[in-house]
Amino acid sequence: MGICLSSRIKAESPYHTGVNSRSTSSDGNGQSNSSSKLSSLVVPPTPRSEDEILQSSNVKSFSFADLKTATRNFRPDSVLGEGGFGAVFKGWIDEQSFLAAKPGTGLVIAVKRLNQESFQGHREWLAEVNYLGQLYNPHLVKLIGYCLEDEHRLLVYEFMPRGSLENHLFRRGSYFQPLSWNLRMKVALGAAKGLAFLHSAQTKVIYRDFKTANILLDSDYNAKLSDFGLAKDGPTGDKSHVSTRVMGTYGYAAPEYLATGHLTARSDVYSFGVVLLEVISGRKAIDKNRPSGDHNLVEWAKPYLGNKRKVFRIVDSRLQGQYSLDVAHKAANLALRCISTEPKFRPRMDEVVKELEHLQNSKETGNSHRNPNSQQRHRRRSAGDATDAKTVAYPRPSASPLYTK
Repeated sequence: MGICLSSRIKAESPYHTGVNSRSTSSDGNGQSNSSSKLSSLVVPPTPRSEDEILQSSNVKSFSFADLKTATRNFRPDSVLGEGGFGAVFKGWIDEQSFLAAKPGTGLVIAVKRLNQESFQGHREWLAEVNYLGQLYNPHLVKLIGYCLEDEHRLLVYEFMPRGSLENHLFRRGSYFQPLSWNLRMKVALGAAKGLAFLHSAQTKVIYRDFKTANILLDSDYNAKLSDFGLAKDGPTGDKSHVSTRVMGTYGYAAPEYLATGHLTARSDVYSFGVVLLEVISGRKAIDKNRPSGDHNLVEWAKPYLGNKRKVFRIVDSRLQGQYSLDVAHKAANLALRCISTEPKFRPRMDEVVKELEHLQNSKETGNSHRNPNSQQRHRRRSAGDATDAKTVAYPRPSASPLYTK
């Protein structure tokens, strides 16, 4: 391939964004709207320096002492997860004053603390403040504030009680029952809306690290994109792409981006296609524990995606009886178009949103289908099957290998 990718490669991050859209929301089709009309969409001066970014953000500046108290001194039993950036801790703050609150009271928050040995950690920290400090959408995780004090770099987010999509798809145990087909389609649609908002003409941001680990779920399984450390402003004027070092996560990066370093919104579309395959199949993008030849999900699934009679072979076996063959084929065909080798043949994200909305509204979604080559088996209950299902406790995930350097 000519390019050496580690599991996740850190990036140079942008020091500016194209639009101050704090009050911007998505209409569900990837088009942005605003209650304040964004001053006729006048683009504000582009901040370049760290001070300009911090001053232009619409989030609170926390003291390190406050966050230390809010997380109970960053106790190990408060850890929600850990990645290349550092550990994420659960904490509590008062909803009005934003001061540290007694555990179990006030507003629950997630505090990401930069590991001081993290490669290019400050750049990613600043990129998060830059983008999430100015962009608002129901399908982007909300950044509440940050801490920049001496050597300390922290970010404060809304707490997402159901954790990452990655955990729900690939972890086993009592915390994670298999997501139902309908919930998987709901999550895919929400994540697609987040990307469509970023790609919209008013925002023009390329996410660059779209993967299941960066899709977080609230208590109602609404999907929100997190981790904007690798995000990049899209091309402007007559430029067709942004030239940059190849960064991202192996298995999700578009082939033309790997080969040339040319980054476009269609690069994100490819990554979405990989994630949609993971959602449909319950298999990881890259899984070295699979038999030889089946390590790469895209390569394994492609022969089945366009064939309606064979598409059931790639659908997660835990979903038997929950989907119609027609709907599964349409979802698989959408994934196939997204992972097209030629970027020009991939759909735009607003088109993806419309297709997923159509699938979700289809009356055929609930029709059952079983693998004709297997005997009927009792199906495990999936999350979302029962209306009285108990809320899954937020587990303490282990460090994802995708983040390991």
